[in-house]
Amino acid sequence: MAAALARRVSGLLRPLSASLCATKPKLCSVSRLIQPSPAHSYAASAVCAPLRAALGQTSPYNILQRVSALVPSVTQQPTRSLTYYSIKKGKRKSVKSVTQRFMRLHCGLWIRRKAGYKKKLWKKKPARRKRLREHVFCNKTQSKLLDKMTSSFWKRKELVCQRSIPEIP
Repeated sequence: MAAALARRVSGLLRPLSASLCATKPKLCSVSRLIQPSPAHSYAASAVCAPLRAALGQTSPYNILQRVSALVPSVTQQPTRSLTYYSIKKGKRKSVKSVTQRFMRLHCGLWIRRKAGYKKKLWKKKPARRKRLREHVFCNKTQSKLLDKMTSSFWKRKELVCQRSIPEIP
């Protein structure tokens, strides 16, 4: 019972100890308030441990490391897997996911499907499913980015072959 109480209380005070690590006087006054009593010495020591550990951590860099571990988007930059020079021929390569997900029209616009058009269709109403099946245009900045991520092969105009339909005699 005492161990469970200690875990709960230390879990509550862990954010408090992290936020107070820059101010030593307040932290010392808080740690003086929590004195281990003989009845609950294990629980009180578990509560005091994060506060004592915070005394040594005065650097704001440590706090940044803790926060960045929780939120990876703070430290990691978004990347595009674009190959500028291939190993075999030294040519620029297209990003496969762009050619699979988007389609370039002859006028230079790009179209795509709406997000979530395959996901959890059983819980969506028919009108919403119909809207999700539609294609939408990408805006100017998205189109520029997609043009950069594809090679000239995907930007060429296809020759329209006019096949003559054989007449049945």
